[in-house]
Amino acid sequence: MKRRKRTIRTQKKLKEIARERIDILFRQSDEAAHKGELDNANRYIDIVRRIAMKNNIRIPREYKRRFCRFCYKYLLPGKTSRTRINSKEGRIETECFNCGKTIYFPIHVKNKEK
Repeated sequence: MKRRKRTIRTQKKLKEIARERIDILFRQSDEAAHKGELDNANRYIDIVRRIAMKNNIRIPREYKRRFCRFCYKYLLPGKTSRTRINSKEGRIETECFNCGKTIYFPIHVKNKEK
């Protein structure tokens, strides 16, 4: 028997459903973390990563900043991470308390016209 290939239409539909599921899970992880249920928040992050990898979807930038890229744990400023603004280097530095690694995010400053 031949294996059926997925049509382009069904692939797009599956990716759309996966993106919606990622949004829902990140909202749930935010709610769980703010309630103090960090185990549930970390579990939701794990599920999001697996959905994204399985469907070959990039996780949006605003979501990537909410978890550590080294240990994949939810970052809640003050409880699981420390966030500092380094204006000299032009970046935001987030230190994860779980693994001790520091994650750097650039600050994009628009140049004023002279």
